[in-house]
Amino acid sequence: MSVIESTGVVTASVTVAGETIPRVEFLPATVDLLRKLWDQYGPLMIHQSGGCCDGSSPMCFPAGDFLTSDQDVLLGRLDIAPTGGEPQVIDFWMSAEQFEYWSHTFLTVDVVKGRGSGFSVESPEGVRFMIRSRLMETATPFV
Repeated sequence: MSVIESTGVVTASVTVAGETIPRVEFLPATVDLLRKLWDQYGPLMIHQSGGCCDGSSPMCFPAGDFLTSDQDVLLGRLDIAPTGGEPQVIDFWMSAEQFEYWSHTFLTVDVVKGRGSGFSVESPEGVRFMIRSRLMETATPFV
């Protein structure tokens, strides 16, 4: 179960097998934008591929529009619903190849002005998602 803190930050549930520490959080501005996008597109998912250009930013899609496989890692599930609301759970995925490089990293998803990925649903809003990261003190197992 993800956690909404009093600050409005939403922290992911733990989904990586054998781990006990969350790996992803959404800042309040991210949650606000995702709620707006959820109203427009329905359930959402986020994928971080780690590729160049558009792939270097997290991309948000209607749930199921981006096909994941065993070459992707589910880093966490984040419920962006307001307190007392129906669940609005967003799966956060990363390519397995990228996870090999970022396995020691905690990800904070922020929103900044600017053009986002052409495929990501926030693009028409004039903003884009951006990853801020920090080293995790512990995570077992690192890849």
